[in-house]
Amino acid sequence: MEPTLLVTLIGIAFATGMAINAIGLPPMVGFLLAGFVLNGIGFESSAGLTAIADLGVTLLLFSIGLKLDIRTLFKGEVFGAATLHITGSVLFFALVLFVLKALGLSIVDSLDNTGLFIVAFALSFSSTVFAVKILEEKSEMNSLYGRIAIGVLIMQDIFAVLFLTFSTGKLPEYYAIALVLLPLLRPVLFKVMDKVGHGELLVLYGFFLALVVGAGLFEAVGMKADLGALIAGMLVAAHPSAGGMAKALFNLKELFLVCFFLNIGLNDMPNESHLIIAAILVLLLPIKTMLYFFCFNLFKLRARTSLLGSFSLANYSEFGLIVAALAASKGWLSNDWLIIAAIALSISFVLSSLLNNQSDELYQKMSPRLKRFQHLRLHVEDRPIRVGDATVLVMGMGRIGTGAYDELKQVFGDTVLGIDNSHEKTIKHRELGRRVITGDAMDSDFWNKLELTDQIKLILLAMPDHNGNHYAAIQLRNRNCSMNIAAIARFAEDIEELKGLGVDAVFNMYDEAGAGFARHVCNEMQSMTTPIASRINI
Repeated sequence: MEPTLLVTLIGIAFATGMAINAIGLPPMVGFLLAGFVLNGIGFESSAGLTAIADLGVTLLLFSIGLKLDIRTLFKGEVFGAATLHITGSVLFFALVLFVLKALGLSIVDSLDNTGLFIVAFALSFSSTVFAVKILEEKSEMNSLYGRIAIGVLIMQDIFAVLFLTFSTGKLPEYYAIALVLLPLLRPVLFKVMDKVGHGELLVLYGFFLALVVGAGLFEAVGMKADLGALIAGMLVAAHPSAGGMAKALFNLKELFLVCFFLNIGLNDMPNESHLIIAAILVLLLPIKTMLYFFCFNLFKLRARTSLLGSFSLANYSEFGLIVAALAASKGWLSNDWLIIAAIALSISFVLSSLLNNQSDELYQKMSPRLKRFQHLRLHVEDRPIRVGDATVLVMGMGRIGTGAYDELKQVFGDTVLGIDNSHEKTIKHRELGRRVITGDAMDSDFWNKLELTDQIKLILLAMPDHNGNHYAAIQLRNRNCSMNIAAIARFAEDIEELKGLGVDAVFNMYDEAGAGFARHVCNEMQSMTTPIASRINI
C-alpha cells in the first residue's frame, strides 16, 4: 500500500469516525462513510486493504470463539430461532422481490428465480461485526439477549459457510473429516497457553491459533477459513487465559476492522437505480426485525429480551456481500447487486445504531403492548430474580465479599444473600453452606429481573472491578432504593464518584488493608513476646 494512500485513508477515516462519534453514533458508521468519500474522490480498494480487512473479520470470529460456550448453539432459542428466522426471512424477501420483478423494476427485472432466492438468502443475514461491536460498547456481551444474538449470528455464519462451500461446486477434501479430531489437540494447546504468559507471546499465540490452527488448516482442506478461526477460538475458550488473550487482541482487531468498513464503501459508486432498490430494502428492515422478535418469543423469552435481541440484529450483513460476490462471480447475479447490498448494509448500520442507542427507552414505551405476546411461563434463564426473605445483599462473592458475608451472617443469620456472576463459584459457596445466587451486576438484564423488597436493609457492592460497583450504584439510584448501600473502592476518585451516586459508605481497600496489616502484625508480635511488643509501643 502506497504511503500517500495510507495517510489519506487514516486521515479521512479518523475525521469521519470522530465526527460521527460526536453526534452519538458508533465510529464504524463514520468508517463506512469514509469509504464512500474516498471512492468519490477517486480511490479504489487494494489487495493490501482487502487482506487487512479479511484479517480483521478472522480475528473477530476467533475472539467470538474465545468467549463462546458451544452448548449455547444447541439451545432451542438459538438453533430454533435462527432456523425459523432464516426460513421465514428468505420466503419474505423472495416474495417482495418477485412482486418488484412483476412490477418491472429495473435490475430486479433481470433476476431469474435462482437469483431471486440468492438475493433473499443474502438479505436474511444480520451483521456479526456490527452486533459484536454494539454489544461490546454497551457491555452486554454476557447478557442473555446478547448471548442469544451472538448464537443466532454464529448459526447464520454456519449456514452461509455451507452455502459458500456447496455453491463453489468444490467439496472439502476427503481428509477434511480429520478435523473432527481437533478437540484432541486441546491438551497440547492448553499446555502451550500455560507457557506463553501474558505479554507479546500471548498476542502472537492468538494469531497462530486464529490464522494457522484455524483459518489456515480449514482452508487447506477446502473449508471456509473464517469458520476455522471461530472453531480455533472455541478450542481454547475454557482456558483461564482465554479472556486475557481476547483483551490482548482487542485493539488489533478493532484497527483491522476499520479497513473492513472502509472496504465496503470503496467497492463502487451507486447510481439512482441502486439507491431506489437499496431504499426499498431498508424500508423492509422493520419486518425482518419483527420476525426476530416473534421467533424469540416462541421460546418463552421475556418481551425485553426478545426486543433487545431483535434490535441488535436489525441490520443487513457483511456475509450478504460475500454471498452476492460469489453469486456475481458465477454469473447468477449482476454486479449491481454488490453495490445495492453495500448501500443497504451501510444505511442499516446507521439506523441500527440509532435504534440500539435508544433500546431501553423504546422498550419502556412499547412495554405494555409487547408484554401481551409474552408467555406466562417464562424461559428458565429469563425468569424474575427473587431474593426471598433476604435483608442483606452482598454483590460479588470474591475474597472481600465472602469475608463480609461470613461476618454479617453472624449478625443477620440466614437472611444474608450473596450474588456472584460465576455459576461455578455459586455452586462452591452453596456447598460450603452459604446462601448465594448467580447474577451479573454488569448485566442490564439482571437489574431488570431483580425484584428488590422492602425487607432489604443493606446492600454491599463488593465487586473487585470499580466499573461493576459503579454500574450497580447507578442502577440502584435509578430505582430510588431506600436501603443503605456500601461499596469497596481502591482510589480516592472512585470513592467520590460512588458517594456522588448515593452510596452511603465506601471502604478504601488500600487504606484499610494497610491498617489491618499493621494491626495483625502487632497482635502477632504481642502474642510472641512482651519485650518486643513494648519496644513498638503497643
